[in-house]
Amino acid sequence: MSDTTSSKAANAQSEIDQAGTVRQGEELSIESLSPWLAKQIAGLNGVPKVTQYAGGASNWTYCLAYSNPTGVDTEVILRRGPAGTKAKGAHDMGREHKLQAALKPVYHYVPEMLAHCEDESIIGTEFYVMEKLNGIIPRKNMPKDLHLSTGDTRELCENALDSLIQLHQVDYKAAELSHIAKGEGYTQRQIDGWIGRYQKARTWNVPKANYICDWLKANIPSDEHICLTHNDFRFDNLVLDAQEPTRIIGVLDWELATLGDPLMDLGNSLAYWVQADDDKLAKSTRRQPTHLPGMYSRQEVIDYYMDKTGFKVDNFAFYEVYGLFRLAAIAQQIYYRYHHKQTNNPAFKNIWFFVHYLMWQCRKAIKGKR
Repeated sequence: MSDTTSSKAANAQSEIDQAGTVRQGEELSIESLSPWLAKQIAGLNGVPKVTQYAGGASNWTYCLAYSNPTGVDTEVILRRGPAGTKAKGAHDMGREHKLQAALKPVYHYVPEMLAHCEDESIIGTEFYVMEKLNGIIPRKNMPKDLHLSTGDTRELCENALDSLIQLHQVDYKAAELSHIAKGEGYTQRQIDGWIGRYQKARTWNVPKANYICDWLKANIPSDEHICLTHNDFRFDNLVLDAQEPTRIIGVLDWELATLGDPLMDLGNSLAYWVQADDDKLAKSTRRQPTHLPGMYSRQEVIDYYMDKTGFKVDNFAFYEVYGLFRLAAIAQQIYYRYHHKQTNNPAFKNIWFFVHYLMWQCRKAIKGKR
């Protein structure tokens, strides 16, 4: 890291990611939670201050801060599923906890798991508690007091990709994680699954996407590699060291992790990768700082990954189209809820237009013009 960045590290301390006010209707039942935690985790005595992280439309994440006589708070993170009816297999806190506990010894970026509770009477649902990683989370823009040089940004980008590569190289059998998913046949299941989800959620104002669906089915690669995949690997799921902000100290949000194909995992990440020379619509959707000078372009990401892993792929288009189509299906599922008045969140009103845009990007990628 450069001297310029080092001089900014002290300022970056003030930019450590913090939770905020608990959203209305999402409060924790502290009266029953506090005594349970005191029995499970040493040092968690008394009633904690509870804050909530702004993200978490899927699962809800809280910070519990306990005051100590030394004046230094002890903080832990609680993860739980949302209220209401849940789809089968979704928001499985037990699976997420067990996976991370097994992965921690062989993949140090995982936070330490502290406790897991299946008793829904405690807070109304299953939950788990883990260590809090104090660092910087790179969201849409980097913290205002953190100024990375072009070289530092490139180093951060490479370190992020290296942490993904390290995950893909974990011996999941030795880590006793073979049971978490079927593995073989993953590619076919993903294509069939996401096409089915899109068609089920389709509304009158979005494309049928028959051409893209048929193309994906016809171009499933004959070779399939199975490894541990994260499936939501983005900068805003990473934690950076506040003293050395090009260094990754944590990878968060393991809800979608499974045994899958590493190139499909990379394709998922690239669907969110908005680079500096993208069009205005793409830039309006950016949620991570991939536009900064020094960040790799999508093609550079692919080249770096292939060089580091030794994978040989004649045409990466299948994986890129898959990632874009999957994102379109996710967006359409969100819009479907708004369209059918299952939610009135105004942020979802125009997502249908973004679905059109993603389908256009799919067609461009098929033609090799993205």
